[in-house]
Amino acid sequence: MRVLLAGATGLVGAQALRQLLADPRCSAVIAPTRRALAQADAKLLNPVLDFSMLPAGTEGWQVDAAICALGSTMKQAGSREAFRQIDHGYPLAIARAVKAQGCETFALNSAMGANAQSWFFYNQVKGELERDLRTLGFASLAFVRPGLIGGERAEPRPGEQLASRVLGALAPVLPRAWRINPATRIADALVEAVLNPQPGERVIGSAQLV
Repeated sequence: MRVLLAGATGLVGAQALRQLLADPRCSAVIAPTRRALAQADAKLLNPVLDFSMLPAGTEGWQVDAAICALGSTMKQAGSREAFRQIDHGYPLAIARAVKAQGCETFALNSAMGANAQSWFFYNQVKGELERDLRTLGFASLAFVRPGLIGGERAEPRPGEQLASRVLGALAPVLPRAWRINPATRIADALVEAVLNPQPGERVIGSAQLV
């Protein structure tokens, strides 16, 4: 299968990229990024583009499946408008581009609590993206909804690090849904969702990602 991976430079996306390149079920990975990836692989195509200019630059994105692991934080984005663009606008534009070129399988790294009606802005944006992706008509659509993501980020997030220590200490007594979700497990779920697609929509919750 040919797979498009958006967000290959992030914590979860980098894990997904490694898994896709190593999996014999995947024949090619198209991984668009803002800056060229340092790694090279015979299966890897790495178009460098400006996501704000989509759909420009998406010619040739004929793939069997797509994974979107794009995401930011309010602090990184700098404003609500910028956050919404990165976490809603870009993923939706990518989904539309691959669907227009025949892709029928899509997996999104979403978030626990994603709900378009949520009072929390972060969860609201994630829920709105899920809602809008449903309208595109993918034959197989998977929403992976992790809680706190575990792993070493290139750019440390002090709040996440503190929460990780607390949740790690409490893990034996916490419900599975509230435990840390390792980035590798999230990537596992995303990759399996596209390389072994199931018809219709499915949600993979945080309790399944421990």
